[in-house]
Amino acid sequence: MSNVLRTFFEKWRAEFPVTKSYVYMNHAGVAPLSRRVRDAMVGFVEDATVNGAVNVDSWTETVEMCRSVAAQLVNADATEIAFMKNTTQGILIAANGIDWHQGDNVVTTAVEFPANVYPWWSLKERYGVQTRMVPERDGRIHLEDIIEAIDERTRVVTISHVEFASGYRNDIKAIGEICRERDVWFVVDAIQSLGAIEVDVKSSHIDILAADGHKWLLAPEGAAIFYCAKDKLERLINTNVGWASVVNPREFLDYDLTQKPDATRFEEGSYNSTGLYGLKAAIDLLLEIDVSNIETRILELTSGLIKGLNAKGYRVITPKSDSERSGIVVFESDHYTPAELFTLLNERNIITAERGSGVRVSPHFYNTELEIADLLEVLPTH
Repeated sequence: MSNVLRTFFEKWRAEFPVTKSYVYMNHAGVAPLSRRVRDAMVGFVEDATVNGAVNVDSWTETVEMCRSVAAQLVNADATEIAFMKNTTQGILIAANGIDWHQGDNVVTTAVEFPANVYPWWSLKERYGVQTRMVPERDGRIHLEDIIEAIDERTRVVTISHVEFASGYRNDIKAIGEICRERDVWFVVDAIQSLGAIEVDVKSSHIDILAADGHKWLLAPEGAAIFYCAKDKLERLINTNVGWASVVNPREFLDYDLTQKPDATRFEEGSYNSTGLYGLKAAIDLLLEIDVSNIETRILELTSGLIKGLNAKGYRVITPKSDSERSGIVVFESDHYTPAELFTLLNERNIITAERGSGVRVSPHFYNTELEIADLLEVLPTH
């Protein structure tokens, strides 16, 4: 990366007050907020405190602007975007909205975060739907294993774009193409990728995508993006129809169950306005920097981290090629437990996470090479 681009990223550090106290590298867990996200949320709270709902039209306008930038982020149309309280809610809408038949099956992996497991498992008792768990091999999910698990009764392939426990980046374009050819729903949990690497729902043939804002999007918890492809909208049964799902939501006594013609039909009630103000500000920041630049920066930082860990004798379980990873690096030690290493780093205000048999490090674009060097210096050499 050129010095000019490196300087460009370092200037953004001022947007993140967390850098004054911590080397924060747990964006795969819960990310800190930027100044502009804080200011947007505080601004809404101040307005609601001083004016009540007098400026409600402005609130609605901000929500729609948030919808527009969220669509831009994933290359969707704004009519295909709805807002959820978390990733799980989006996956539940997908799992519960498909017209299941006895003997159908879902294909996923054996290393998914539980949010992308339990909604599908719960279908077995109600509909007799089998969930097929493709195992991880050598820290990777192999495309041929997914293909082998699909048969004529497969209705859904659901997968994380980036696996939370290893940092492996699934080839969603290849998987999406397979699903398109076989008329299988393709559902993507993008919480560990959106904001860190580029996501294009169209070129990847994604039918449904869900991602909460509190990780790589650098937004608050409780404000999530949900995408449903336009051509799948009428095929997805809305099991959570509420007062805001219908065409005349403000005609309170003129009852009409006709649902809205776009993805907002899945927004069953009032918005988390504070969260959406923050989400909009966060996405605006990412688009201003450009996610392709962010991806380049993150891959550079994690590449340096992996080299340093290898040099110190640690076992890196995250795949090393750029196409197979994003912002997560997980490493193991033969001499120290994850808890010991996590505590050692935490005592130096270097924020990481314990995950399974290793330590997970997840830097974002505003982290620096010097911070990577600080982390490596704290770790004992094997």
